[in-house]
Formats: sequence, structure tokens, C-alpha cells
Amino acid sequence: MPETKTLTAAPRHDVKVTTALRRFAISISILNIAGYTFLGFEQPWLWPFIAVLTAYVVEIALEAISARGEKRAPRYAGGGFKGLVEFLFPAHITGLAVNMLTYVNDRVWVMVFGVIVAVGTKWVLRAPLKGRMRHYMNPSNFGIAVILLLFPWASIAPPYHFTEYLYGPADWVLPAIILTLGTMLNAKLTGRMWLIMAWLVGFVVQAVVRGLVMGTSIPAALGMMTGVAFVLFTNYMVTDPGTSPSKRSSQIAFGAGVAAMYGVLTALGIAYGIFFATALVCLIRGGYLWGLHFLAKQRETAMRQAPPVAASREQEGSPVEQFAPAAGPAPAEAAPRPAMVVLSGDPCEDGTCFHGKCAAERATKKKTAVSV
Repeated sequence: MPETKTLTAAPRHDVKVTTALRRFAISISILNIAGYTFLGFEQPWLWPFIAVLTAYVVEIALEAISARGEKRAPRYAGGGFKGLVEFLFPAHITGLAVNMLTYVNDRVWVMVFGVIVAVGTKWVLRAPLKGRMRHYMNPSNFGIAVILLLFPWASIAPPYHFTEYLYGPADWVLPAIILTLGTMLNAKLTGRMWLIMAWLVGFVVQAVVRGLVMGTSIPAALGMMTGVAFVLFTNYMVTDPGTSPSKRSSQIAFGAGVAAMYGVLTALGIAYGIFFATALVCLIRGGYLWGLHFLAKQRETAMRQAPPVAASREQEGSPVEQFAPAAGPAPAEAAPRPAMVVLSGDPCEDGTCFHGKCAAERATKKKTAVSV
């Protein structure tokens, strides 16, 4: 029986990814503290604590259920308090991001619902990648998209969300800090600079195309790139290392695909297209990974079911493979058993071609065999 490969849950993150998650978790925590202190965040100050606690509970509960079903140790166990903290980095980021980027009036249960969906999708929308089941849907983006889709009265945080109380040079300092820290994070740790460049170039292209084809104001379409929310999305949302590809060409396709999808959705009059575009491209990537998996399985099955061909070539390199009768002297009165000829598929080797050189060689061999 051939060995069967089993897809298992991903192990702990490597050092670079863990470092990136740690710095991202610290950055988004500082941004929330600053937001509720002097930037002008409008959600109640208690909500980020509710969001983070909800994300922790869902993450630990689903990991425990998954580990029990796969008969393995939970990823939060065995590393002490440090291991637990590192395991909860993604949940911490997701909880704060969903609360920070959505505005659901005073209905906290909608925000909690978005956090549950965001964290839970990592155990539902998964695809095989390098022998393991990996989630392919950006958690924070998906939670926000689901809120916007199911609750039409909800919205994303207002444009002035991050700079309501900033004036003068401070309006530029905050985006500059976020841009600098995000670029360093992606250049040194996540390795997603090709994705960022493809996303930015694609965004400019779709803005120009919409302006030329549909009459949209090109400066207004490009003006979105100057907002803090766009800078955050570019450096911290679309570049999620867990749900974006690592290969250079795949990064370019992913970033450009999100920009193109955003252009199409915006041209169709769909609001908040940036979140829906990211979710749709992640969904397409997940389907692509499953397609590759099924094709690989089909090829593996076909190779296992292919009958082996046992043949012995003549010492002189004869193009015809013959299966001789069983060894041992045959009775004198018995008629010789015809040999089974198996063609190789090459006309020159099988002696069925019309090449002059090959015909001359076959004639020479035939005369030599007759003379012997």
C-alpha cells in the first residue's frame, strides 16, 4: 500500500513571522491607545477590550477543538506564557482591527459578531498548501466585509477617524510614521514589497482607466491614496503574510488583482469596494490552491494505477522489445510460440519510419542476420 499523506494544521510560525506579528500587535495597540487618547476614535473605549477578549476566546476554543480532532497538541500549549502570547498575536490584531475600522453605532453585538466571523474563518476557509491546511481568507478584512454585507446601516470608520484632532504638520507626521514602520516591517520581515508595489501601481492604473472610460475624476480617485486608512490597508491589511502568496510573481498577481477588482466594484457603484475586492481575490486564490491540490491527486492516482511494463531490450539495442517464452527446453514436436512485440512509440526505433538512413540500417542488419 502506498503511503498516504495527511494534511495537518500548520505548526508554530517561524521566527521572522513571529517577529512581524509581535511588532504588528504592538503597533496596532499603540495606535488604538493614541486613537482613544487624542486622535479621535469614536467607538466606546470599552469596545477594544471586548473585541480582543472575544478574539482570544474564539481562537483558543477553535484551536483546542481542531487539535483534538487531529489528535495533536494545541499550538498554545508547551511554550509557557510566552508561547501562549505568541499564539494569540493574530487574534489580538484581528480583534483590534475589526473594531478600529468599522463603525456600527452603539450595537456592540455587531462588532462582536464580526470578530467571531473573522477569527472563525481561519478554521473554515482553508486550502492545502505545501502539505498542510492553511487559511486563505484575510481574517480582519473578511470580518469587516461580512459586517458591511449583512448590516447595510453599518459603515467603515469615517475618513477623519485618525486625524480628527490633528492640525498643521501633524496631519502629515502620523501617515509618515505609519508608512515608515509598515515599509520596514514588510521589507525586512514579511517580504511583501512586490505585493505592495503591484497594489499601488494597479490602484493608479485603475483610477486612470476609470477616469478615461467612465469620466471619473482622476485626482479624486487618486486622492484616496493620501488617507491614513489607505496607508494602513496597504502596509498592514493586504500584506497579511498568512493569506498572501510569498512567490514574487504570485505577489504581483495578488496585489494587481486586488486593485483591478476594486476598480471593477467601484465602477459598478459598490461602496467599500476595497474590502470586498480583497475578500474576492483571497477566495479566488483559495479556489486555485484547491484546484492545484486536486490535479496533483489525480496525477498521483493515475501513476499508481498505471500497469508496469516489464521488458528486456536486446543487447545490440534492437528497437523491438520481445517477451521470450518461459525458460527451459521446449518439446521437439511443439511449435515455436510467437513473440509478443511491444512498440515503443518511436517510428525510428520500431522500424516503421520512411527515413532513407533508417531503411538502409535496417536492410544492413537484415542481411547480416541472414548470413549468420
